[in-house]
Amino acid sequence: MAKELTPAQRQLLKGRAHRLNPVVLVGGDGLTPGVLAEIERALKAHELIKIRAPGLERDSRELLMGAVCSATGAAPVQHIGKVLVVYRERPEEAPPLPRPAPGRRPAARRPAARAPRRPRPAGPPRRAKIRSR
Repeated sequence: MAKELTPAQRQLLKGRAHRLNPVVLVGGDGLTPGVLAEIERALKAHELIKIRAPGLERDSRELLMGAVCSATGAAPVQHIGKVLVVYRERPEEAPPLPRPAPGRRPAARRPAARAPRRPRPAGPPRRAKIRSR
């Protein structure tokens, strides 16, 4: 199993995982070699992944999390409902994927300034409309 995560690291990874969609679906057959290979591919590509296990009970999902982590060398991050989140640091030889720089989002573009209004033509003053009730 990979190194244990500190609570601060786990919290950071939970925040990063929040916007992710599950990339692996574990069916009724459980953890098959094909599912394990797909988890391995996803961890190589993304480091942090979500795994969905809709057909398993809670105890089975906890066992699944341990089995996935021991088989792939990943660290467990979170188990909420039927979704498991695991993390494995990318090996050094693989180039990291580009990530957006942390910080503020770019400022929204302001609409272009409108052209100045044309002056009203000279003429008699306008009358106010009178409404009757």
